[in-house]
Amino acid sequence: DFGKSEHPGSINESLQPIMENLQRGPSKGGNELIDVDQALGYEFPEATSSYGEREVALYALGVGAGTDPLDKKELRLVYELDDGFCALPTFGVVPALVVMMDNAKKGVNAPGMNYGLDRLLHGEQYTEVKRPLPPHAKLTHRARIKDIFDKGKGALVVTSIESLDEDGEVLIVNESTAFIRGAGGWGGDRGPSTPQNVPPERAPDAVVTETVPAHQALLYRLSGDWNPLHADPSFAKAFGFDKPILHGLCTFGYVARHVISKMAPDGDPRFFKSIKVRFAESVYPGETLVTEMWKETDQRIVFRCKVEERDEVVISNAAIELYESIPKKKEKAKPKAA
Repeated sequence: DFGKSEHPGSINESLQPIMENLQRGPSKGGNELIDVDQALGYEFPEATSSYGEREVALYALGVGAGTDPLDKKELRLVYELDDGFCALPTFGVVPALVVMMDNAKKGVNAPGMNYGLDRLLHGEQYTEVKRPLPPHAKLTHRARIKDIFDKGKGALVVTSIESLDEDGEVLIVNESTAFIRGAGGWGGDRGPSTPQNVPPERAPDAVVTETVPAHQALLYRLSGDWNPLHADPSFAKAFGFDKPILHGLCTFGYVARHVISKMAPDGDPRFFKSIKVRFAESVYPGETLVTEMWKETDQRIVFRCKVEERDEVVISNAAIELYESIPKKKEKAKPKAA
């Protein structure tokens, strides 16, 4: 239909589509589940959220803190009136997760991502806090698709989320890596292949053993991860599990508590800087976690976590970094005198 044809007003206008394609470069590939050209680099609309002492304490309870209510170091994580009340640093994953889960509820996804939650497994998690998390905050979240890798039978999608405080300072950085089952095989970049954070061949410097209560997944989900895989027995069986499994990020919180208690100065969570883990296997509520840790330096600890009953590694390639001193919020610049 020539009536729908375009009539560029100049040679430059006529060349514009060609130049855009050249600047875009060759196609990065994909398939019916993931269009890499559309998805990679996509920036989600900014989102806002807030939290308070209640959410901080509920999260800490959800990852096993406070089992000994007479332990002063545990009480400060769950009791807002304690004079040392502070947030577990891995709470930093929660505000970002809530935004992602809200997007999933609304059907909001990056363009070119044509798969459902049934194909998604949480593969890796990196969380960094720029300073100790305040007990309450209003945050602005900026998320983007940072990387997409072709792993053959599946694909890895890395979503980066920066969470800024009310002064516009970055407070939390999260990188969440999802394994998308059946979405690989287009011959794309496979991503880094060298194993990271491998424990040395020697006895660990410290070990913490803790049994996860049978109801823990039901408690942890109240922090925002409503996936029925962690609560509904029939749903879990439909996905091949004997019963609901523990959230990977719940195990993540447990192991961070363990390492902080043994390796941070005086067990103080305010020294925590970052954590990187790979989720190797599922954990069932009621099982016993054994967290083994090796100190590389005073500020860097490599660790892994096993389930005692199955002698199976459930968190691998993991490390926590600590600050040398507790960082403080930058002071606002004072207005210049007129």
